[in-house]
Amino acid sequence: MLNAEIIWSAQEFLQQEALSGWLVYDYLSSNPVFKKIITPSGHVTRPCILFIPPTGSASLLCHHVDAGKFATESEKSSPLSNLQLHIYSHRTSFIESLKAILSGSSTVAMEYSPLNQLPRVSRVDAGTIELIQTLGIAVTSSENLMQYATQRWSQEQLQGHIKTAHKLGEIVNEAFDFIEERLSTSDANSGKPGSVNEFDIAEYIRIRFKEESLESPDGPIVSVNAHCSDPHYEPSLESSSPIKMGDWILIDLWARNSEVPDSIYADITWTAYVGDKVPEAQQKVFDIVISARDSALQYLKDSFLAGQQIQGWQVDTVARDYISGYGYADHFTHRLGHSINNTVHGEAVNLDNFETHDTRHIIPGIGFSIEPGIYLPEFGVRSEIDAYMSAQGPYATSPIQTEIVLIQPK
Repeated sequence: MLNAEIIWSAQEFLQQEALSGWLVYDYLSSNPVFKKIITPSGHVTRPCILFIPPTGSASLLCHHVDAGKFATESEKSSPLSNLQLHIYSHRTSFIESLKAILSGSSTVAMEYSPLNQLPRVSRVDAGTIELIQTLGIAVTSSENLMQYATQRWSQEQLQGHIKTAHKLGEIVNEAFDFIEERLSTSDANSGKPGSVNEFDIAEYIRIRFKEESLESPDGPIVSVNAHCSDPHYEPSLESSSPIKMGDWILIDLWARNSEVPDSIYADITWTAYVGDKVPEAQQKVFDIVISARDSALQYLKDSFLAGQQIQGWQVDTVARDYISGYGYADHFTHRLGHSINNTVHGEAVNLDNFETHDTRHIIPGIGFSIEPGIYLPEFGVRSEIDAYMSAQGPYATSPIQTEIVLIQPK
């Protein structure tokens, strides 16, 4: 299936930027963008190239053994979704067909990032880039084109994401209630207090996902005390810390609607304390983290009202500078946020001036997380919300934690 909406959006962008076309190269699923635009009917074993010009029909170059997986696409009558199929068998025919498809082109966009500045964009191997350049054609990064054409959410996707985000908010609070219930229940025979561990809570959340028609290939993160210092810690059945009075708990959960194709993920992180009063150390770090989170979102809102177009790295800098001002710069060890799409980490702009320097603009239709964290040897704090840039400005799409949840076993 060829995604006509993506083709149209890409051509709109190509015309605005005066580019000769978008050349999408894929070999053995090395480029996820390819299958967002065109989905073969079966397994494809040889290199493929999809070329989208500023106007007219797209062209697909594929090997003879794979042509049957795309044959029906070339038979469609719509001028927008029609596909010109070019078939090669040997290396020489591949090069000659490529020359014909690119005839008249001067600069094409590809999934390439200079110096691998944005690894999420850099999907094409250096040799293929060199091949295109030997044909006398300049290659530029598709980073903004790809974002515009493939990563913007539809209104249906946005509404589905918001519903999922609020389900996650309900589930994480149910998980905290479940901890309280388990710790409040005494064993009928021994009279000993009830017990629960990290893995138990992860399993509880996975069960709730199934009940709510949510899916995720991994996670959730359920961590206690020092385990919270590992941003991507996941408990296992064999190795899982018990949860008890005086413990600090971090839960990071992400999922999407399992019943809707191309549904959008939601991704949130909340923290809790088992006891009647949060210790000063945890409270202090929590307050800094949520203030950094809120300052990032407010910066986006203020910039939008001022008519300023913001790049991903700028938002990271706002939150990072806030945390650095309290002396915790070395303990905020990851980017501020990531793109969200039908994979939990999408292909659009990240809020990042730490792991990378993401200069892509935060454009309307894009969703992302905002999740500053401070990780100390004894405990870690992260607060994660989801946000969306609409045509009317940015706003949070998920529940926002403002206070540490108190778990108080009876």
